[in-house]
Amino acid sequence: MTRRGQGRAPHESGVVSDPGLVIDLDDAGSTPILQQYRVVKAQHPDALVLARLGDFYEMFGADAQEAAPILGVALTGRGFGAAGRLPMCGVPHHAAPGYIRRLLEAGRRVALWDQVGEVVPGRLVDRAVTRVLSPGTISEADYLDETRVARCAALYCSGGRTGVAAFDPASGELLLTEVAGGLDSVPLREECERLDVAELLIAQDADAAPPTLLPTIPRTVLPPAFFDSSRARERILAVTATQTLDAFGLQEVDRAVCAAGAVLAYCERARLTLTAGFVHVRRRNDSAGMRLDAQTRRNLELVTALGGGVSLAALLDRTRTPMGARLLRARLLEPLTEPLLILARHDAVAELAVAPRLRDTLGEALAAVRDLERLVARCVQGSAGPRDLAAVRQACAALPAIQDILSRAQAGELTTAAARCVAPDDLAARLRELLVDDPPGSARDGGCIRAEADPQLDELVGAGAGARTWIAGLEDGERQRTGIPSLKVGYNRVFGYYIEVPNAHRRAVPDEYVRKQTLVGAERYITTALKERETVVLGARERALARELELLQTLTAGVADHAAVLLDASAAVAILDVHRSLACVAVEENWVRPLVDTSGVIDIDAGRHPLVERALGPGRFVANDCRLDAAERIVVLTGPNMAGKSTFLRQVALLALLAQVGSFVPAERARIGICDRIFTRIGAQDDLSAGLSTFMVEMAETAAILRQATSRSLVILDEIGRGTSTYDGMSIAQAVVEHLHDAPPLNCRTLFATHFHELTVLAERLPRVTNARVDVSEDGDAITFLHRIVPGGADRSYGIHVARLAGVPAGVLVRARQLLAELERERPVAGSGGDVPAQLSLGIAPEHPVVAELAQLDIEGLTPIAALNKLAELRERATP
Repeated sequence: MTRRGQGRAPHESGVVSDPGLVIDLDDAGSTPILQQYRVVKAQHPDALVLARLGDFYEMFGADAQEAAPILGVALTGRGFGAAGRLPMCGVPHHAAPGYIRRLLEAGRRVALWDQVGEVVPGRLVDRAVTRVLSPGTISEADYLDETRVARCAALYCSGGRTGVAAFDPASGELLLTEVAGGLDSVPLREECERLDVAELLIAQDADAAPPTLLPTIPRTVLPPAFFDSSRARERILAVTATQTLDAFGLQEVDRAVCAAGAVLAYCERARLTLTAGFVHVRRRNDSAGMRLDAQTRRNLELVTALGGGVSLAALLDRTRTPMGARLLRARLLEPLTEPLLILARHDAVAELAVAPRLRDTLGEALAAVRDLERLVARCVQGSAGPRDLAAVRQACAALPAIQDILSRAQAGELTTAAARCVAPDDLAARLRELLVDDPPGSARDGGCIRAEADPQLDELVGAGAGARTWIAGLEDGERQRTGIPSLKVGYNRVFGYYIEVPNAHRRAVPDEYVRKQTLVGAERYITTALKERETVVLGARERALARELELLQTLTAGVADHAAVLLDASAAVAILDVHRSLACVAVEENWVRPLVDTSGVIDIDAGRHPLVERALGPGRFVANDCRLDAAERIVVLTGPNMAGKSTFLRQVALLALLAQVGSFVPAERARIGICDRIFTRIGAQDDLSAGLSTFMVEMAETAAILRQATSRSLVILDEIGRGTSTYDGMSIAQAVVEHLHDAPPLNCRTLFATHFHELTVLAERLPRVTNARVDVSEDGDAITFLHRIVPGGADRSYGIHVARLAGVPAGVLVRARQLLAELERERPVAGSGGDVPAQLSLGIAPEHPVVAELAQLDIEGLTPIAALNKLAELRERATP
């Protein structure tokens, strides 16, 4: 089939660009290609089938209509008489990875129907589905973000719990865990987010996964048989080459085992190779890490920056390997909660921080390892090229150098990781012996194997050398013999070697020349001797190329055989890379080592917000202290908008998180009592997709915090209650503070920023509440934000001053001051002047008899009519 529409501009509407009736694939003609395409499509109905036709990948029918607008290519068509036109689209084979990545990012599955047989003119090329790609089953570098993991996760729900099995095809790691609740539970959503799930697998007989469960992640429904318990155990035993699952600690996670069986079966169906040594099973320990909800990750800008700045991950990333970057991101999303483990990480960072030469030499050695983890994965899948093998060779050479560099290290994390940086000697030697220093990009190009590395290959190469020498001298010899000075010898893939003679010298052509091709200004000829030498050359080249491919496959298989050792070494390199990265940041940004313990205290001297400090530049950020202990558990922070309240709140949370990740922190001194969780409720945000207003989102997030926080949590609340009326918002804000203070399971460390300065009175009657404010310098109507946090509460919000700074017209400001004075006279609230009540008032004097009667009223015993009558009576008595 010929390629159509090659030169057309992208047509993103997804409509066939040629007029006429559009027909389905089943209604199209019965050409051999379409017959085979229908069979493949029936085998992969949920995938876009890309058929390799010469230099292009083509799609037909509904697949073309769906793919064209995603790829931004022209949707063309082929006519089949009166039946109509079959939609088609295609992409060049050499550029296919970029286009396929677009399809995967759009959540589509892709089946590659490749040419596997020899191309012979006049015969249909043999084709086969070589790979079924989906967002969660990718191991190829062309389709992956090197800084992120993309896992395929299967979910199996029963008995009020859900088993999760998440597999990373690029590293072979299979993580198993269980969480409370069904497919609509918050813990399940948070677990999937932490695992960087790229594709969800759900049983066909299970309840449909709700939209709230990772709505942007593609999901695949599998038959219930995929989740069979006994078959799942057989699959795990097969891929791990073990006789029992006891060593993996899976006795109490049966649901996760069922899910693991499903994800392994799905990956096998996607043509992934799952071998012992590559697949490593691990049960996730929920108690070892801090769980961070989506709001906290977003508010603290851990991996995604808000407003065009840099994220915390980007700020900390001085890693030299993609494995290190991925591990750093994972650690930010799951800080430790065990002090001894945190102490070990701090020891490693501290040792590297004081040794600049060690950091530099270690960084150079780490960079040479490159992405060993994914290189090994490509070798296991048989998709590694010559340059991938050269990169493995380079990594094998760098691993002993890392051990040597860290031979005198003292920190346990450094010495343990260095000891794991082991390269299999026989594999490293074999790679050095066979591969040339700079191999070509494709094995089909040849020239990958060193001369004299393989006697059989040398013999094949030598067999064609004489013939090539004869051909190389043929041009000069024939010019002298025939007297044709412009005669030349050439080669192309269609006609092979030829002798080209310009038409002006046609009469001088010898009789033994056989005409092969006519050009505009010349004729091309062959001779018997030339064809004989061509047969020798091309035959030797084909056999030599086949031998090279055989040797490369042997090297690839050798890497796959040592997958377990190499993957362990890559994990150790990632650990060293993260420690070195954090040490570089600590030195460059002037951070200090924090003290992390179980005290329940947060005590920070001159703390700084790392992201804001980076944005402002050196020396411009105003540092602040923070104290939270048993006596002062809740800080009510007041002050004008834009003065720095939110920055201070985020700053404290970030310092606690950094400390528990194992990093140094931006401060002069810091003591962090372990936080089991960090909660943040910051900013206003609608959830229109769920039909929730800003205030509803605010209340839902606050409710989740109040239900999940413990006495060891750190809670950051900013402007609770601002999404509704003043009195409603103030009432809710005060009630939240009281609940955090008084509820027995809570009493957690809390920073509560509010523009309701009336709440400062809570410190007078709640013993563990203290007031703080953002300092402001006033000069008449002008104010200056000093960004210093000082003791005491603010007595007003400076809203009109902030409006003036924002450029609101003077007339509006004058009118606003008039209205504010009137409102404060007519409807005074606590803190606006005069005596401050300890509680918010309903506007009825406490001694009024109606209040006493309301308190004694038996509401449950009243009928609806009686209740209405009583209400009317009380209203009449209460009205002056």
